[in-house]
Amino acid sequence: MSTPSTLKDRIGRYGIWSIGLRAEDPARRGELAEAAAELEQLGYGAGWLGGSSAARHAVPLLEATRTLTVGTSIQSIWDYDAETSAASFAEADAAHPGRFLLGLGVSHAKLADQYRRPYSALVAYLDALDTAGVPADRRVLAALGPKTLELSRDRAAGAVPYLVTAEHTAQAREILGPGPLLAPELKVVLETDPSRARSLARETLAMYLALPNYTNNFLRLGFTGDDLTDGGSDRLVDAVFAWGDESRIRDRIHTFHEAGADHVALQVVTGGDRDTLPREEWRRLASLLG
Repeated sequence: MSTPSTLKDRIGRYGIWSIGLRAEDPARRGELAEAAAELEQLGYGAGWLGGSSAARHAVPLLEATRTLTVGTSIQSIWDYDAETSAASFAEADAAHPGRFLLGLGVSHAKLADQYRRPYSALVAYLDALDTAGVPADRRVLAALGPKTLELSRDRAAGAVPYLVTAEHTAQAREILGPGPLLAPELKVVLETDPSRARSLARETLAMYLALPNYTNNFLRLGFTGDDLTDGGSDRLVDAVFAWGDESRIRDRIHTFHEAGADHVALQVVTGGDRDTLPREEWRRLASLLG
């Protein structure tokens, strides 16, 4: 069997995004390895490590699989200096060639005390990675605004936007052009009751509505202040979550591909502990995606 030659071919159309895939506790390595092996078996092309993750968090998943790409989504540039990041990348890539993808982002002012001039800091970080030998085609950026999307096009393999709409995906594709990878994250609630589905969605969305990087992006996309209050309007929830029966969820995911996404990183929302691996839901999702 030949190995897919391009990043887009390797990661396919669907991946799983989960904070639970990133673990500090060594006792969880077996659980993570088992989950990663199943994700590969289910046909997902990538596992995306939520939170400010690094190459070392990817190792248990890489060791347990043969073809799964594992990416950080994202590694905060404030939490890991570029030299350490480059060394960790080189180690992971030597052990698992071509299968680790370094996803980088500037995080948020409320989450990083060092947060200053984020765009300039990201450019400097990429400069340092270049010097250390990390290939541009092995890193992706958590880009929301036009300038960072352009940086994703010019200095990376593409973009991994988080908490976005299909309309943002279309705008991002226009900026990136046809070549670079565009892999937006999309939250999925496997619930058909509208009230219950939106309630679960708002429980997750609330924390993000306190972060200006996201709210400013929503305003750029045409949402109003009213959409951002009380946990988010129905319009906002329905734009950034896929929920409902299998057909509705499948169609919602498809709108992101139609808008220009090469790959969609799917985050299953259950209302439980975010560190828990919702493996039954991953199986259901794989089944409905066919």
